[in-house]
Amino acid sequence: MIELRSAAELQAMRPAGRFVAEVLERLTHEVRVGVNLLDLDRVAHQMIRDRGAESCYIDYHPSFGAMPFGKVLCTSVNDAVLHGLPHDYRVQDGDVVSLDFAASVDGWVADSAVTVVAGTPRAEDERLIETTRQALAAAIAVARPGRKLGDVSAAIGDLCHAAGYTVNLEFGGHGVGRTMHGDPHVPNDGRAGRGLKLRPGLVIAIEPWLLQTTNEIYTDPDGWTLRSKDGSRGAHSEHTVAITDGDPLVLTARD
Repeated sequence: MIELRSAAELQAMRPAGRFVAEVLERLTHEVRVGVNLLDLDRVAHQMIRDRGAESCYIDYHPSFGAMPFGKVLCTSVNDAVLHGLPHDYRVQDGDVVSLDFAASVDGWVADSAVTVVAGTPRAEDERLIETTRQALAAAIAVARPGRKLGDVSAAIGDLCHAAGYTVNLEFGGHGVGRTMHGDPHVPNDGRAGRGLKLRPGLVIAIEPWLLQTTNEIYTDPDGWTLRSKDGSRGAHSEHTVAITDGDPLVLTARD
């Protein structure tokens, strides 16, 4: 069921968006050569405790997960691109690290992701990351009342295809509200002018993600982490965005 939020409810969602943005801003500075993925998760977990927030991940157990997630942060490294389960791994020079974080504050959820490089970046990795960022910006720009959900998906897909990448449609964006995942599904490719009409009060997570040379993925033996089938690297960018009467409201905007 698709729910539309009142102006007062959108205001009530702002603290969750700010908190998620603050956590990711902190974590991007924590990603460096030698840091352990479990330490990144501990930082996020402590920030949740300090804020009195609730994790959306720790008890999360959808049909595609082998067991409850058990951590509060997704850490996807190199050929991992989504749902990366934090484990005992120290980040190496040049690693591409995607951080995906969602939390509930006062009963409202926000969800966001960012990809950074530890140490010395490769040009092809920077291009991949920048493409996901540009695709996210393009999608947000068309997230206005009267447009269609297909316009959002097409903005992502058109930009990614123009950059020479293929797009996976198994996982994409989604509705956000009292829970982390709701309707509607927001594919990362589509046809402009098709689908749900965007109306004020609709809140969606828009999350373009890409792999360098494939769109095929498989699930790691850990039961959660999604990796590229050909070993190529991935990147992921995401914001929680509210449709308003005017400009889109990016609830998880970072400074």
